[in-house]
Parts: sequence; C-alpha cells; structure tokens
Amino acid sequence: MGTSGLALGCLFFVVASESAQQFELKNVNQLAEAKKFQKIVIRDLQVPAGVTLDLSNLKPGTTVEFAGRITFGYKEWKGPLVKVTGKQLTIMAHSYARFDGEGHRWWKGGRESKLVKPRFFEAIVDDSTIRGLYFKNPPAPCFLCNWCHNTAISKITVDAKDAGDGRAGVAFNTDGISLGYVKNITVRDSYVFNQDDCFVTGAGEDMLVENLTCEGGNGIGVGSLGKGAEVRRLTIRNSKIINNLVGLDIKTELNAVGALRDVTFENIEMKDIRQFGITIHGNEGPTYPTGEPTYFAIENLTVRNVRGNMVGSGGANVWIWLHPNSAKNWRWENVNVQGGKSGMFRPPLQCKGIPSNMRIPCAEK
Repeated sequence: MGTSGLALGCLFFVVASESAQQFELKNVNQLAEAKKFQKIVIRDLQVPAGVTLDLSNLKPGTTVEFAGRITFGYKEWKGPLVKVTGKQLTIMAHSYARFDGEGHRWWKGGRESKLVKPRFFEAIVDDSTIRGLYFKNPPAPCFLCNWCHNTAISKITVDAKDAGDGRAGVAFNTDGISLGYVKNITVRDSYVFNQDDCFVTGAGEDMLVENLTCEGGNGIGVGSLGKGAEVRRLTIRNSKIINNLVGLDIKTELNAVGALRDVTFENIEMKDIRQFGITIHGNEGPTYPTGEPTYFAIENLTVRNVRGNMVGSGGANVWIWLHPNSAKNWRWENVNVQGGKSGMFRPPLQCKGIPSNMRIPCAEK
C-alpha cells in the first residue's frame, strides 16, 4: 500500500514538472511570459490589427506548436503578421492548424490596388526545424526565411485557392516560399497555390528544394537582388509546376551586380504553362521581354529531365535572352517542352546568349 502511494506521488510530480515547462498562449499580451518556457502552444488566437505575433528572440531549444486557427485584424501595413527568430528551434503545426490571413480584405483591386499589404510569416533562424505550417489566403508574400542557416523546412502549404489562379489577378504578389541570404537550407514536401512566384530566391547558398508542387501562380523564380548578391549551389528537383504563367524563371534585372552559380533544375514536370516553359533572361525590368540584356554571370547551370507543355496562344517553350558573356559551362540534358506558338500580341521570339557549344531549341521550336 505504501509503495503504491509513493508511485502515484512520483507520477503526479512528473506530470506537474512537464506542465511547468509548457505555456499555452491565449493572448498576445502573454508573449513576454511565454518566451520563458521551452514549449509554447498556440491553439486559437486572434491577433489584433497592426500587431505582429512576435515570437522573436526565443530561448535556444524552444518548441512552438500551433494547434488551432490563428487570425489577424485588418490594417493597411507592411507586417509581418508573424515573426520567429532564434536558434535550435522547432516550429511545427498540427495538420488541422491554420494561419488564416483572410487575404480577401487586402486583395481588392488586384494588381492595381493601392492598399498596403502585410507580409505573412518571417523567420530568421539557425539550426532549426520548421514543418507543417498551413497558410490560408495570404494578403501578400507568405513564407519568408531570410538570413536563415542550417534549417530544415518541410510540409509548408500556401493556399490562395479562394482567389483563383493568376489569370484572375486578384491575389497579386502572394509569393509562396522565399529564401534570401540563407545558407544550408532544405525545403521539402510542400505545396503552393497562389498568384505570384511559387518559390523564389535571390541570394543564398547551399539550398535544396525537392518535392514541391506549384499551382496557379507565376512559377519558380531564381534571380538576383543585385548589389553583389549571389545564388550559389541551389538544386531544385523532383517537383511539379501546374497551370502557371511560367515554369522555370531564371532572371536578373537590368544592370544588376551579382551572379548565379552552380544552379541545378532536375526532374521537373510542367503542365499547362501559358507564357514561358523555361526563360533565362538578363533584362528583367520595364523593357522586358525586348530590351537589351546586361552582363550577369550565370555559370554552371544544369537543366536536366525537364518536361512539359504549353497552352494557349503566345507561349514559348524556351526563351533565352542574355548578354553574350553571361552564360558559362551549362548542361542541358533531356529537356522536352512542347506546344509553344507565337500569338497576335507578339512576333516570334529570338534568343541570344546561348553558349556556342550548345544546341538549345529557341522560343517556339
């Protein structure tokens, strides 16, 4: 009898101790207290208008668990609606949890809108894991991981289906997953339905993106932020791009300073692309797609096992428009994009800047 009582007492002590390590956040005013704990649980939360759910400066080793619906008040501002910073963090969500941006409140006017729209979720983390986050109806750019290092990102969902696909022009500038100035990042098993870039990076190194599905938007964008920014050692593989304006969009702005080096696209399936299956151009800006490209190094580019089809009038299978010195040491293997044809709104496209030793079919060919 005495032994049984002792066991029950120990069990109670253990449960109490575990409970003391966890904080359930019910109000943003509790954030300072919540950050003292190693585990923060957020089940259902209404974040006031113009306020960031500020999970910055978390203690090393903190776990943040989302287990409900997170909503946000309406205000014209730049955001972000959610911010996470720290080291050795685990940021995760249950399958039923939702960040609901209710973006329709900001979408009014579409591309022509003058409304200031908040970014949704920004992370600046090291040695961390982010998984299972589901974003419903983002007002503007959705998931951004800038200056992140040694971080595994997986099972991110961006769902703007309520706005329709990009042809509707409603949810303009709702970039899905963005990486900037990062190092050693993986993005796996994610899905984006939006009206802008599905995945985009303009600066960083040692990035792997795989098993990504893109629908409705502008495709996968790899470019440069200029000012010396470089993309180095990026691989995007085993992914699908469906009903997008562009499939693979490799771009640099006019007069930008920087480089793209060791970039690989491998095993990419494209379906029903409307403008360019693959475009690699050095004149992003007001004169695109006809202005003269400026020099920008695109070296050690590999495009392998990329296949798909174009739909509608005016789409081009492949369009390359580069300064003659930009492209060096390219590999182009088993690429098959079909269905492109010139339309009334433009003459047949020409290509320039293709490495002289390569046979890459240009434009509608």
